Amino acid sequence: MPHYHSLGNFPHKRHTQFRKPDGSLYAEQLFSTEGFSNDYSLLYHHYPPTQIIKTDKPVNVQPIIAEEKMLQHRSFEGFNIQPEKDFLQSRKPVLVNSDCHIVLSAPQLSMGSYFYKNADADELIFVHEGSGVLQTMYGDINFGYGDYLVIPRGTIYQIHFSSTNNRLLIVESFSPIRYPKKYLSPYGQLLEHSPYCERDIRPPANLKAHDATGDFLIKTKKRGMLYGIHYYHHPFDVVGWDGCCYPYAFSIHDFEPITGRVHQPPPVHQTFEAHNFVVCSFVPRLFDYHPDSIPAPYNHSNIDSDEVLYYVDGDFMSRKHVTRGMINLHPGGIPHGPHPGAVQKSIGAKQTNELAVMIDTFHPLQLTTAALEIENEGYVMSWAE
Repeated sequence: MPHYHSLGNFPHKRHTQFRKPDGSLYAEQLFSTEGFSNDYSLLYHHYPPTQIIKTDKPVNVQPIIAEEKMLQHRSFEGFNIQPEKDFLQSRKPVLVNSDCHIVLSAPQLSMGSYFYKNADADELIFVHEGSGVLQTMYGDINFGYGDYLVIPRGTIYQIHFSSTNNRLLIVESFSPIRYPKKYLSPYGQLLEHSPYCERDIRPPANLKAHDATGDFLIKTKKRGMLYGIHYYHHPFDVVGWDGCCYPYAFSIHDFEPITGRVHQPPPVHQTFEAHNFVVCSFVPRLFDYHPDSIPAPYNHSNIDSDEVLYYVDGDFMSRKHVTRGMINLHPGGIPHGPHPGAVQKSIGAKQTNELAVMIDTFHPLQLTTAALEIENEGYVMSWAE
């Protein structure tokens, strides 16, 4: 989780009286995604965060599974997901399992009439196109092209976009999203060999405490259902907070690639980890510098993981006919590698300008109906040229 951070006003000692100018108490809330036994933050509200005034009938938003089991390489045109005005309606799960949901989204409008809370999953939102502000009960985070937004489950937020042209890759994780353990000291500091450090992490800023009452709708997702819960007060009524559990931004452009004399395996690109999956960032970098090196990746067996590669921008020397927003799925159980001709073509190349996000899951992924609607037929035969 992120390092300790604080904003606004709070008492000198936790769990002690903290009073408003009129003498009444602020309402303290402990926020954690793992009970009382891990990272947390303490938030201080104008109003108790429990004042529900009414609820709406829940709506089923579970992904519709089209294929539970399969063993062939698949490819999908991510930008063929059609834009929709509403942020939540625009979210289309394409690959899912019990550990994570991989979602494509092309929202056109900002969230204005409601707030959102995912009570099931941490969210990792990769901004492929668009910019704006993520507003939360912790403060604001400005975002743009190439940003990862890491949002702990239970965080109430609104996204305000700068334009109608937005493309997002979203990973819903049913376990906390963390920095990889191999990058951390025993006490949680990012080590010297880590490809990023605390300076690259952008925590919330510009905390605004909204002292307002009325009818505020928080659409809350829980176990595949979307609940409309109306609260008496504005959810961003926090006057101050401190701790180690909060949303933050990290730019893929701040990821410093690890290179070597010969080709480095995918774990050097690891950026985040969760239970049973990891997220990697492929960024512009110098190629291997051994005189006989082969820059193209070697063939490798996917036996214990499904590999998902989301192409962002640049020239991908190991793949042909790549488009922006394309997703390739290489399932566990069969090997894969460079397309025909890519190995020879890569010899002598000095660098790559590719930009991509990779998600490796350690349990098989299922395909949704939304995935089949954007599939590139025949991808499995693209090695047979």
